[in-house]
Order: sequence, then C-alpha cells, then structure tokens
Amino acid sequence: MEALDRVVKPKTKRAKRFLEKREPKLKENTKNAMLIKGGNANLTVTEVLKDIYAVKKPFAVLYKKKNITRPFEDQTSLEFFSKKSDCSLFLFGSHNKKRPNNLIIGRMFDYHVLDMIELGVEKFVSLKDVKNSKCPEGTKPMLIFAGDMFDVNEEYRRLKSLLIDFFRGPSVPSIRLAGLEYVLHFTAVDGKIYMRSYKVLLKKSGCKIPRIELEEMGPSLDLVMRRTHLASDDLYKLSLKQPKALKPKKKKNISHDVFGTTYGRIHMQKQDLSKLQTRKMKGLKKRPAEKSAEDGGVSPKKSKSA
Repeated sequence: MEALDRVVKPKTKRAKRFLEKREPKLKENTKNAMLIKGGNANLTVTEVLKDIYAVKKPFAVLYKKKNITRPFEDQTSLEFFSKKSDCSLFLFGSHNKKRPNNLIIGRMFDYHVLDMIELGVEKFVSLKDVKNSKCPEGTKPMLIFAGDMFDVNEEYRRLKSLLIDFFRGPSVPSIRLAGLEYVLHFTAVDGKIYMRSYKVLLKKSGCKIPRIELEEMGPSLDLVMRRTHLASDDLYKLSLKQPKALKPKKKKNISHDVFGTTYGRIHMQKQDLSKLQTRKMKGLKKRPAEKSAEDGGVSPKKSKSA
C-alpha cells in the first residue's frame, strides 16, 4: 500500500482541518492546477508556464524543478503529484526535436487522468513583452470561444470544456460591473487555436452605460493540436454525475412557460356562491321592495311609537 493511500488519523487540530478540507463535499472547492516542467523544457516553455501561473494565481502550484516523465506513456507520476498537492488540473511543458515547445493540458477524476490534450506552441508573447497595465492577481476572467470547431469537432469540444475548467476560477454569487476587467479569448480557425488576453477599459460614453474598449495585456499563444487522450463516454458521464442533494426537488402544481413565468395551481374546496357577501357599497344595498319580493310578500310596517 502506498503512503498516500493509507488512512491517516490527524494528531493535531491543524492536521484535522487540512484533512477536512480535502474531504468530498456537496459543493467542491475551487479546482487547483499544477504546472510541471519536463526534463528537457526550454526557455519558451518555462516562460509559458510562468505566465499561465501568473494568470491562475492563487489557485495554482508551480513546480520549479524538472521532472523526467512522459504523460502519454506513464501517468503514475502525474497522479502522485495530483494526490500530493490536491490538484485536479495540470499543465505539463516539455521540448524535444520531434515535438518542440510542447504543452499537455489535462484534468483528473478521482486522482486519475480523465482527459489530456497535447498542444504545440508556434508563437508566444509573454506578459513582460506587452507594456500595458495588468489585472490584479486572482481576477476572474470572462471566457470567449470563437469558431465552429468548438461545436462541431469532438476533440475541440473536449478542449473547450477543459479550458473552461482550467481558467474559470471560483464560483461567485454576484457580479459587479467594475469587476469585469479581464477577458480570455480563444479562436479556432484553420487547424490552430489562438489564445489572447485583454484588459477591459470602461470609458465615458455620455450615458449611464460606459463605453468598452479592449487593451491587449498578454500572454498570447498560437497553438496547434497534436495528440489527445480522451475519456470514454461512460467515464466522462460518471465524472459529470451530481449528488442527489444538489439536484433541485420537483415541486408539485408548479409549471413554467417559455418566458420563465411561474404558474401555480391551487386546490380548494367547492364554495357555496349564494353565501358570498358581494354588496359592500351603500349604493348596492337591497331596497325594501327587493327584500319583500325575495320574502314572497309585503313586509309589515313598523308601528310608530307614541
């Protein structure tokens, strides 16, 4: 049995909090990513990993030492690092003559590799090369995907899902306009994927809604897809399964139309409409003639008191 597979009992309160943080939850923590350098990573791959780490902080771990491993041939080292650092996403960088400037992006399910896609870097512009203002650390990006390939091709569809998982950041209950200041744009055209980063500038427009301008801030990557390792349909469906406690409970006698309007049905006992009091206004009160007609005779006159 491996050291990480043993049942560990905490000896201190700090260790207990650490293990409770890793326990399965109904609402999982924000996914962390680990960025790993291969045994023969060059300067370009190292700079790419540093820039992606700057974009992902604080939900990322950057391994500075080189790790000699081949993810498509042996995945045990990736699974070991995933369990050790509690990361479900990874980005592995390497370089060789056959596959220069190579990136492997992937995700884990139950500490085992689920999806893995190999990308080649053809052009790279780092954060340092673009002399513009940057977004603060931990800014949640807006993700934009352009290109029919992301909807038509199965490999590109999985890549889109993988990129959303990698860059989405934490779930937030509400959004403010000033917080929408970072855009990640992915374009798939002619067999290439173009990744661009922009900062949103809110300018004066003379009305309540500001005028929006985009300013490139880096990093920028021109990528080409190489090898893929995709999970089977059954395993992928199992990874998307949600616990029953999170599924919305069906409410009886409530329906919704196409516009989102909620309709409710109320069940009531049969009412006697003849006993309803409808004459509340003075002008709607019954006259003496109407009362006598309902009683079937002339009402007796009241005797005047002496």
